[in-house]
Amino acid sequence: MSYRVPGGKELRVAISGKSGCGNTTVSTLLAETLGVKLINYTFRQLAAEKGLSLPQVIEFAKKDDSYDKYVDKHQVELALQESCVLGSRLAIWMLERADLKVYLFASDELRANRILKREGGDLQAIKDFTAMRDREDTKRYKQFYGIDNNAYADIADLVIDTNEKDPQTIVNCITAELLNKGLIENC
Repeated sequence: MSYRVPGGKELRVAISGKSGCGNTTVSTLLAETLGVKLINYTFRQLAAEKGLSLPQVIEFAKKDDSYDKYVDKHQVELALQESCVLGSRLAIWMLERADLKVYLFASDELRANRILKREGGDLQAIKDFTAMRDREDTKRYKQFYGIDNNAYADIADLVIDTNEKDPQTIVNCITAELLNKGLIENC
């Protein structure tokens, strides 16, 4: 099915979730489906730009808040330029002008298995690293912005449990909501 943003309007969809929830996959597929720009600027992209590993950036960010603040500010700046799908840990909190805010949820076990499939490695090490990253993220978000990223129910317009859904099914849920709200139309 093909969709478009009604003439003269812009559309901004914010998608958040913890690592391994399907954020990047769903955001990419939704942006392609809608024919809008994907913005997914995260610590992973920042690490690549600086020639660092993701764990290095996370360690630096523990002591230097400029890493978080740059990523968060930069992604919102990009999102305000045109219709887009913004996928990031804090997208639904940071992009206040989002037309639809979606939170993706998955169990810790499934998240670790998805990360293992994507990156390889040792499952227990991934579980440990992911748990540490979740704790550090939550701590920083509360410290910097007063945001509790575990309290998404009041912020999100749509919460999707990704444990039993494939990416296309999730995108179909989101496009159905966008159609229902009159934010997109069939071509």
